[in-house]
Amino acid sequence: MHDKLKKFLLIAAVFLGCFYLPVGKVRFDNAVFEVLSLLRSYAREHVLLCLVPAFFIAGAIACFVSKASVMKYLGPAANKILAYGVASISGSVLAVCSCTVLPLFAGIWRMGAGLGPACAFLYSGPAINVLAIILTARVLGLEIGIARAVGAVLFSIIIGALMHLIYRKEEVAKATAAMQLPQEEPGRPLWKNAMFFASMVGILVFANWARSGDARAVFLCCPGGLTTYKLEGKIVSQNTQGVVVLDSAGNEHKIDPEVLQSVEQVKKNPAYETIFHNKWFIVAVFGAGFMWMVWRWFNGTERVEWLNATWDFAVQILPLLLAGILVSGLLLGRPGHEGMIPNEWVEWAVGGNSVRANFLSALVGAFMYFATLTEIPILQGLIGSGMGKGPALALLLAGPALSLPSMLVIRSIMGMQKTVVYCSLVVVMATISGMIYGAMF
Repeated sequence: MHDKLKKFLLIAAVFLGCFYLPVGKVRFDNAVFEVLSLLRSYAREHVLLCLVPAFFIAGAIACFVSKASVMKYLGPAANKILAYGVASISGSVLAVCSCTVLPLFAGIWRMGAGLGPACAFLYSGPAINVLAIILTARVLGLEIGIARAVGAVLFSIIIGALMHLIYRKEEVAKATAAMQLPQEEPGRPLWKNAMFFASMVGILVFANWARSGDARAVFLCCPGGLTTYKLEGKIVSQNTQGVVVLDSAGNEHKIDPEVLQSVEQVKKNPAYETIFHNKWFIVAVFGAGFMWMVWRWFNGTERVEWLNATWDFAVQILPLLLAGILVSGLLLGRPGHEGMIPNEWVEWAVGGNSVRANFLSALVGAFMYFATLTEIPILQGLIGSGMGKGPALALLLAGPALSLPSMLVIRSIMGMQKTVVYCSLVVVMATISGMIYGAMF
């Protein structure tokens, strides 16, 4: 009877939700459009070039990296300086977004990595992005760029260490159990594994190598809320009628003179541009080496086991990411566009340097999905609309490292309690850091 009542209440709730859907209301219709737009941009920009290589790397970690190696460098009993150093450096070298790092985190976690080093890796991947830190300093100012760099490095180590201390009993038990495991015989030499993983990381990094534009136009946008937006591309025309910029996707953007703030020529880095123009050749070289190694160094059984592990990670992670993107897009929209929650509410909440402003900034940043680098133009607009410097840093430290989609996946990997503790640590530390920075500057 109790089960029947629960099913009836669930059916009734779904029915009432469908019955009272606010279809035709401008805000709801816009929010639905934002959900679909966010899904499309995620599918185009992140799935094939980011997530798919990450799934294969995670599957390879689960199949071809020995537990002894993981326990030696990242295990709960490993040397702490070595473990946290390896975790933070490994994450920062990849420089992936909060969703792409998840399969890699799941891979090292499944292989027995300690909770502290695993969480340090989980935070450092999306947070310690060298390009994002440099762009932050250039667009938002040197002070906040340095604060972001220092804060992100310290966060990865401190959050990992706190997670280890909070669950130290479990970590001690895991270390004791690991010491009793028999030593594994390495399946192939270390240099072969290193080359194999380097080829996959090379594909992941260079396939996502972004273009540096010829010009950067900065302008105010969006009728629903005041947001500064940054666009990079080639200047097609510039006159009293406005500026037309052609972006890297081949789309033209006309910016009216009344909303235009500035247009600057970008000083290109020759090495960066050379890599961009030859990135698919570089990817092809890495890909050819990868295929040769798979064919020559692995037998059929190992390849099947690897594909099965890759598939398991994809099935575990992708549906949760999809659900998270749907909710995030509906409530918060895309960067520069509104969902159900008006931008004015966010802008009102994050002014000044109060505890509330810093906390809400960190909390909103933690739940919102930011594609790599999009947090910078968003913050530029919010600062122009009155956002305090402290809340801006709080968002920079919490936003790129977390998102609602990533929270759902982290929960499926290490459980609800640890996920809540990890996310709470990120939000609280971002809040404290924002308050200290806001008081200093």
